[in-house]
Amino acid sequence: MTRAEASFPIKICGLSTPETLEAALAAGADMIGLVFHPKSPRFVMPDLASRLAAQARGKAEIVALTVDIEPAKAAELAQLLQPDWLQLHGSETPDAVRAIKAATGLPALKALGIATAADLQRIEPYAGSADMILLDAKPPKDAAYPGGHGRPFDWALLAGLDPAFGFMLSGGLDPSNVAEAIRIARPAGVDVSSGVESAPGVKDVDRIAEFVKAARAAAQALNDDALNDDMLKKAGKA
Repeated sequence: MTRAEASFPIKICGLSTPETLEAALAAGADMIGLVFHPKSPRFVMPDLASRLAAQARGKAEIVALTVDIEPAKAAELAQLLQPDWLQLHGSETPDAVRAIKAATGLPALKALGIATAADLQRIEPYAGSADMILLDAKPPKDAAYPGGHGRPFDWALLAGLDPAFGFMLSGGLDPSNVAEAIRIARPAGVDVSSGVESAPGVKDVDRIAEFVKAARAAAQALNDDALNDDMLKKAGKA
């Protein structure tokens, strides 16, 4: 495994069938997401989620996506599913993130919606609570559920972030634009859901494979560029 493959997680979220989950695993996805928000077209019932988690266990990290879940309910979900991560995709405050982590003993991936540069100010308060930040597009005002709803935001907004800040990027990514998104935003990982679907909630196995391949190649190129920059800096100091 190369450095890029080891350190650049690719997450396929909203999986709901054994066949598409297997496609994500076969493509080399590092993380798989199961959605526990009833209003989402990707919602999975607990019994199916348990079977999917068992299928993925040991092959990819399992992420349970929740929205404004209470700590006690999060603990029940964690016991049932035994995921590796909880993804908090609602309006959870930093204190709520800490409470959910304490109740479950699991790391938290906190999603934040981005539309303008001002939204980046929301990141800092979560630095001491979330284990990873997921930057997603803001949902439309009339949306029934959170998330980017297949729409990207302006990745150039992220140019002002500290280069050492590792975040996952989501929102409108698909096989055709993920390489450009990685080149511009320089994230620590990427997350896709609707961008690998043929219809809302219906994953396409070919698009999953195309996305992982494109993201992996772009991550390797990003890694190579960083190594080249390091070599040039060292040569300049010699």
